[in-house]
Amino acid sequence: MNDVLTWILETVSSVDPVLRTALAGLAMMLETSFLVGLIVPGDTVVIVASTGVANPVEYFSLMIAVICGAVIGESLGFALGHHFGPYIRRSRLGRRIGEANWVRAENYLNRRGGVAVFISRFLPVLHSLIPLTVGMSAMRYRTFIAWTVPACVLWSAAYISVGSAAAGTYREVSGQLHTAGYFFVGIIIAFIVAVMLVKKWLHRRESRHMS
Repeated sequence: MNDVLTWILETVSSVDPVLRTALAGLAMMLETSFLVGLIVPGDTVVIVASTGVANPVEYFSLMIAVICGAVIGESLGFALGHHFGPYIRRSRLGRRIGEANWVRAENYLNRRGGVAVFISRFLPVLHSLIPLTVGMSAMRYRTFIAWTVPACVLWSAAYISVGSAAAGTYREVSGQLHTAGYFFVGIIIAFIVAVMLVKKWLHRRESRHMS
């Protein structure tokens, strides 16, 4: 496993840090603003990009890029919802998302306000729909951004920290332990499981506000 994992991490690291960071920020922007997150989750993009982090400068650069990309994407989603929300909802893509999901997003926003904006960053489907839904609502942009920025910071810090720490630990011990690859995979799997449990708990806790 070590050989395969080393090849994967070296491939990611071989990408120019500036390009890798810019692509991660761009992916986060597209995830929310144009519903790309419904197809390619931003979680995956950020985890992969974070494994290439080699020093504190790259770590904080990636953090800033991902946060800015997420905030810009949320803002674009708000603008698209404000100007084209009803059209997007009636479009082929909107129909594929499902009217039930649009209604859930509306109910959640109406009943929870800014809290829905914050928590939706950590919930599947809703994290892509809420910015558009807010744009179609009476909530002001200033209120929306005040709730979404802290959520983006927390989300980005969690994924980048775990991904870079797991990869850094692997690089340090891979030459000494033949089982180092399993430690790396174990850390990532444990984090993913923890995230899934938190998302499941949040969804169960908040679902009564969506029905």
